[in-house]
Parts: sequence; C-alpha cells; structure tokens
Amino acid sequence: MRDEVWAIVLAGGTGTRFGCLKQLAELAGTRLIDHTVGAARRTCDGVVLVLPDGLAWDGAPVDVLAVGGDHQSASLRAGMAAVPDSAGILVLADPAHPLAADRIFTEVIAAVRDGADGAVPVIPMLEVVQRVVDGVVVETLPKPDTVLTQSPQAFRADVLRAAHAAEPRPVENSGMLAALGHRVVTVPGDPANLHVATAEDLAVVRRLAGPSS
Repeated sequence: MRDEVWAIVLAGGTGTRFGCLKQLAELAGTRLIDHTVGAARRTCDGVVLVLPDGLAWDGAPVDVLAVGGDHQSASLRAGMAAVPDSAGILVLADPAHPLAADRIFTEVIAAVRDGADGAVPVIPMLEVVQRVVDGVVVETLPKPDTVLTQSPQAFRADVLRAAHAAEPRPVENSGMLAALGHRVVTVPGDPANLHVATAEDLAVVRRLAGPSS
C-alpha cells in the first residue's frame, strides 16, 4: 500500500435541506468548513476540497479544488479523481462534523495502516433504538450491536476506488465496503463530534465550541 494519506473534504452540498450553504455557517469565529480543512491539513499529507459549482475558496490553502456533483457519492468520486496515485489511504471528512478532533483523524489512519480496509469512529448507543414506520414502533434494536458512526473515516485508496468503479450511491461507504466483504474496523469516536444537520444542531455545536475567539 502506498504511504501518502490524502483527505477529501466533502463540502459540495448546496444547502437545500439546511436552507443555506451549511459549510459556510459561522462557528467560534470562523466557519464549519474551516474547522474541517484545518484538521485535515494538520493530519494528512494532502487535501482535496470539494466545493459546489461556482463557489470560490477563500480559506486556508489546500492542494486541489474539485467541483461537487449532484449527490455525495458523485462529489466523492470527483474528489478521488483529483487525488494522486501516490495516495494509499483516503480520509473522508465533512464540515457537518466540524468538531472532529485531530485524534480521530490520526486513529482512523493508523487503523488502516495496521491492515484494515477501512476505519470509522463510533460511539456506543446508550438510548433505546427503535424502528418506527408511520409513527408506529415495529422493532427494538439490540443496543449491544448498535453504534453511532461518525466522520472522518479512512479507507484504503485502492479498495474505495474499486468499490466506486460502478458509480454506486451508498448510504454509507463503510457499510458498502463491509457488504463487499472488506474489513472495516472501529475506533473510539467522540460524543462532542456532533453531526450538524439542522439549525438546532448548529446551535448545540456552537455552545460546545465556546465563544468566538
């Protein structure tokens, strides 16, 4: 496996559900996207930043800019196309997890270096998890088998490229690789590494991040 580690920062969303470009929302005196790019630059050999078509980049230097597609898998493939062949490990990060600590980046990278095909940060599910259909509870999922999976995630570059050769649209890359028979391991996540999907989520993350510097 080649030695270089490249991050693909998936910031190509157009903000349809959020109501604006979520990646540009303010957090602790800067933007969500700046937090993610900063962590990627500190922990990886190179950074590809995927942005929506027409959005100029005015943040910290990155190695390559790429234009996102109509959905996240297309944006990922655009990012992979911009990564050099010297990359052996790809780290997928996104501004929706702006509080992801450098420790998570380094641990998922280390897990792949140690032989895994992929590595994801997880936290245990402490609440009861149930499947609901049309407002009716239909199943309770066993807690010992359930975790919350976070970002960033790391994968062998050759494995991820091969999995995307047929241009699939997986809900989760780690789940797709596991279904293909690849070994995806877990590392400890962080309860503070929240996923910003709504304005309410952003308010919580802002409280965790503290005041603007």
